[in-house]
Amino acid sequence: MAQATARHILVDNKVLCEELKTKIQDGEDFAKVASEHSSCPSSARGGDLGTFGPGQMVQEFDTVVFSADLYEVQGPIKTQFGYHLIEITSRTD
Repeated sequence: MAQATARHILVDNKVLCEELKTKIQDGEDFAKVASEHSSCPSSARGGDLGTFGPGQMVQEFDTVVFSADLYEVQGPIKTQFGYHLIEITSRTD
């Protein structure tokens, strides 16, 4: 079964999400930005969500994690929880 590891940043609005993505693309550390801005408990681990399989995350999140390129910041991705930036760090099929 497919597995992935990813980290993310969760915020409550799209504008902030886009601003944080720009900071990361301009060289700021993803984990540092996550720990400072993400509202998810994973922020204590730099946004690290660990390993999970398809169907363990909400659909919008799963779609990105199991299709997008590794190590590229994806987002903003809107879910019922807010807006996410996602970085997939590994994936197996």
